[in-house]
Amino acid sequence: MNTQKVAITIPKNLILLIDKVSKERGLTRSRYITSVLSEKIVEERKQLLKDAYNKVFSDETIQKEQLDTARWFEGTGSEGGQEW
Repeated sequence: MNTQKVAITIPKNLILLIDKVSKERGLTRSRYITSVLSEKIVEERKQLLKDAYNKVFSDETIQKEQLDTARWFEGTGSEGGQEW
């Protein structure tokens, strides 16, 4: 893994908690902080994607288009499904 050192200021009580948890998990402080930050970034990206979808599909014009398309597809098939 390509790494880079950074200096950040963290409250002492948070460092104590980080050290406790990282020790319990058998990780270095650095590896624990890296894993927590990585998880947070993945969550943030998922939330951004969800927000983007919600924004697009909250548009009434798009909602109507999606509903019309779904209804059109419902009308094209047979009750028994599509033969392939």
